[in-house]
Amino acid sequence: MGLFLLPDLCGVIKKQDMKKLISTAVLILILISCNQIESKKTKNNQTKNTEIMDKQSKEQIEALLEMYKKSLNTSDVALAVSLYTKEGVFMPTEAPSAIGSDQIKASYEFIFSQIQLNVEFYIDEIMIDNNMAFVTTSSKGTTLIHANGQTVPEENRELFVFEKIDGVWKIARYMFNKTK
Repeated sequence: MGLFLLPDLCGVIKKQDMKKLISTAVLILILISCNQIESKKTKNNQTKNTEIMDKQSKEQIEALLEMYKKSLNTSDVALAVSLYTKEGVFMPTEAPSAIGSDQIKASYEFIFSQIQLNVEFYIDEIMIDNNMAFVTTSSKGTTLIHANGQTVPEENRELFVFEKIDGVWKIARYMFNKTK
């Protein structure tokens, strides 16, 4: 008979032990393979979930920008202020920064007492990183100056920083400047 049928006196593996060893090795390889497949599925699911969440966040931010545009075009101070975080910062061109809800309210009250906007926003870029988003836009339209009744062209470029608080996107920082 062969060497594998002899008792294991010299460290030689018996045929039965060899079968167990091979079976165990095959089982380990199968488990590793299954784990790698499951890991890829999990990673793909996480990527899909992130893409869905990013898409939802982008849609929410786009809706927020529509509400902001509405607040500007209707001179609605309360709506404009409600779109900011409590610690928000508004940085208008050629005017001091307004920090916090009270200063932001006073700033919009002054602006809307001076002009009536009729603008459209165009989104250039939305970048989302967890609970923060960075958005660049341009806007174009007209401005009615209350003091003289004159309507003039209005063109700006804007930078918004949004923060998601308790599942709701709000304006954390907003700055704009004239393009012409």
